[in-house]
Amino acid sequence: MIEPLGFLIDSNVLLDIINRDPVWAEWSESALADATRRGEVWINPIVYSEVSLAFDSIDATDAALPSDTLRRAPLPWPAGFLAARAHQDYRKRGGTRASTLPDFFIGAHAVVSRFTLITRDARRYRTAFPSLQLVTPGA
Repeated sequence: MIEPLGFLIDSNVLLDIINRDPVWAEWSESALADATRRGEVWINPIVYSEVSLAFDSIDATDAALPSDTLRRAPLPWPAGFLAARAHQDYRKRGGTRASTLPDFFIGAHAVVSRFTLITRDARRYRTAFPSLQLVTPGA
């Protein structure tokens, strides 16, 4: 197995923390804290954009996602190719949600950059990216 180069954190985990989700905030905070102790934690422009909807300004978003804690990684071009194929396979398997492409970009970015993905959406990522290392509830 290839050693991961850090952690990419999914927007659902960050939104759990920001919104103080009564079911998931504790798990999400613990997963983020553990990842921070173990290595670098990254976000990408898609995670940033999804989380930014919880705020009224760029400054507020940046304050909630401090770059000294959550490093910022650009999307690698090969991730676009991989994300499109994963989304296409999802649709061929009968998937009907049209809004899944951002999730596939996040998963593809983690694969291409050799990140472990911290997420609550394990099923979709495991199906689309079987080699992807995940941190999920119950794992």
